[in-house]
Amino acid sequence: MLTNPTIDMLRDLGLSGMASAFRELEMQPETRALEHGEWLALLLEREATTRRQKRFEARARAARLRHDAQLENADFRATRGLDRNLFMKLGTCDWIRQRHSLLLIGPAGVGKSWLACALGHKACREDLSVAYHRVPRLFATLALARGDGRYAKLLKSLAKTDLLILDDWGPEKLNDEQRRDLLEIVEDRYEKRSTIVTSQIPVDHWYDMIGEPNLS
Repeated sequence: MLTNPTIDMLRDLGLSGMASAFRELEMQPETRALEHGEWLALLLEREATTRRQKRFEARARAARLRHDAQLENADFRATRGLDRNLFMKLGTCDWIRQRHSLLLIGPAGVGKSWLACALGHKACREDLSVAYHRVPRLFATLALARGDGRYAKLLKSLAKTDLLILDDWGPEKLNDEQRRDLLEIVEDRYEKRSTIVTSQIPVDHWYDMIGEPNLS
């Protein structure tokens, strides 16, 4: 099969989106009437789209979201008590850029984790870094990291993530080590990065879970 030198050169330069667009345009008779500038604009648009998609896929893999959720597929029936307009507004991710945080509180089954992941998915689309952690497993991971020398590196990673999702907070009371871990995470991120916390426990009961009034 003969190859096109232009397509080969584009691929060699790492411009895979432009290479694919060039091949498709060559096969469409109607594009022969396009000016050079129009051709170039189409090629550049495809390259930009391809790169955005690759960045999204990389961020989504790194986020390790629990659910493959998208806000467009959310169930906003009245029985669930969810505010569609509010979540669509949250879907702009402006609150993340403004370094605000979000609490999703409610009983089991209302979809807190799903909605948190949907917001995380949208943040990845907006080229923001995201990390998802179930709180019990995060504390276990931090305990292991403290023992094998990865603790500081893990805290640094949590601190610099644009959106940290802490899922399934409570109801177990924190021990001293977990309280210190929580304090480190909160201090590193406060007014610097955004966090989503999901929990079945009402906020006014968090004092009992944390077990330290000054930290609460």
